[in-house]
Amino acid sequence: MATPSPMDNPLDALAITQATTAYPRSSRYYGIPTAVRTEADGHQVTYLRRRLLPRPDSLAEIGTHVVSAGDRPDLLAARYLGNAEQWWRIADANPVLDPRELTDPPGRIVRITLPSGVPGNG
Repeated sequence: MATPSPMDNPLDALAITQATTAYPRSSRYYGIPTAVRTEADGHQVTYLRRRLLPRPDSLAEIGTHVVSAGDRPDLLAARYLGNAEQWWRIADANPVLDPRELTDPPGRIVRITLPSGVPGNG
């Protein structure tokens, strides 16, 4: 007799595919649910679902920065947000595809914002 798999029951499968990850609140992956893909050989692969980016204009601006030579996203995050690992928040606030575009070219104006979900004072 085969041992039943949680994927045999649709409700169990839904619970597994809707699980959330244990990333810390400061992570861009905090609260992103996981999903499970079953390969042809039956092997199950757990992965993070897509992270939807906030609309940059929905984020409350707290300042701007004029890029100088040598600036990097992590250095800007350390300076303005107090944590170099929060560079992704600056990337979310500025319409770029590649985070390196934030600091190239010098002279670019970079928006610094509150985190998504924190209302502005306007």
